[in-house]
Amino acid sequence: MADSASVEKPVEFDSVESVLEAHVPPAELAFLRRVLYGAHTPSLLPSSPEEAASSPLKEAQELAASEDFELKVVAFPPAPAEQRRAPRLVRVCAIQHRTPAPTTAPFDEQYQAMEDRVRTLIRGAALAGANVVCLQEAWTMPFAFCTREKHWLEFAEPADSGRAFEFISELAHTHRMVIVSPILERDEEHADTIWNTAVVVGPDGRYIGKHRKNHIPRVGDFNESTYYMEGDTGHPVFDTPYGRIAINICYGRHHPLNWQMFGLNGAEIVFNPSATVGALSEPMWRIEARNAAIANSYYAVGINRVGTEYFPNEFTSGDRKPAHKDFGHFYGSSYVAGPDNTRTPSLSRTRDGVLVAELDLNRCRQVKDSWGMQMTARIPLYARSLTEYCKPT
Repeated sequence: MADSASVEKPVEFDSVESVLEAHVPPAELAFLRRVLYGAHTPSLLPSSPEEAASSPLKEAQELAASEDFELKVVAFPPAPAEQRRAPRLVRVCAIQHRTPAPTTAPFDEQYQAMEDRVRTLIRGAALAGANVVCLQEAWTMPFAFCTREKHWLEFAEPADSGRAFEFISELAHTHRMVIVSPILERDEEHADTIWNTAVVVGPDGRYIGKHRKNHIPRVGDFNESTYYMEGDTGHPVFDTPYGRIAINICYGRHHPLNWQMFGLNGAEIVFNPSATVGALSEPMWRIEARNAAIANSYYAVGINRVGTEYFPNEFTSGDRKPAHKDFGHFYGSSYVAGPDNTRTPSLSRTRDGVLVAELDLNRCRQVKDSWGMQMTARIPLYARSLTEYCKPT
């Protein structure tokens, strides 16, 4: 295997935001931010040593500095006050990270390195006041589905009793938070079938439910159908103490009806845990979750892993490209988008990161009332049209 240190790597910019801040004058930058991001989502982190001394986020900042991860804590604009409902303030969190151990290491070492990193990042989220945390797609392993090698299936485990569940259950209970844990699932009760699954764990550490990935890519090196097929759980929405949440796993973000069904089923926050690379999808990444949030009057959270993963053996994917040992650069850039067209800045394209966003779930209904998207959606019309379209010819 070509060691990652010996492979010539392209220069990767840290983020779109950092490029704009470095080269655009303040007045023009304010204009661009308004157009690109909607309303301002101010940072809640202290900006001076004096502020830091008394800030409740001081410990989170210190942990981020000592453990080398980016920390962003921001707030969406307050929702207008209502006479009959109190604000429903929630802090949601997206966590992104690289694979700490090389893919040549024993699987137990890779898994342990991932657990150690995630434990630190979740602690940072807890110190920043996060109530609901979502990890990246298949967080317990390298995204090895490009290789088509079957030994990577050793990372698969039961959703409600495997190592990942026990690990996440402990953290959820310790920090009193809901955690969405996307894993490679092995359904031992049904012939050891493999699924790409997101598990939801409550603040008491108990299993709430799971969702299996609805749409499986067959493009480029995304050879996932070698391992698992489309999920069978539909579009579940999970009631939690911090709102009604759903999970649209990775490739499902390219399918607007997938986003829509979670909204029709009552979701207020939809997480999109992903593993996607720059050459394929980066121009789409910044708009897809945001479009979904606007169209469906909920909050959407895009999470993507970071870094380049090198595998021991070369592979190809029938796309005329020469054999290679890496999938490409996972560009991170996790962000949160609101129903009112506001979105946060992204996390880094190159660093592990924790993004915490404070939001008011009352905004979802307020936007529905204001824009009338559900009232004007003409769902029965499209149901009839889709039924007619699906008839065999």
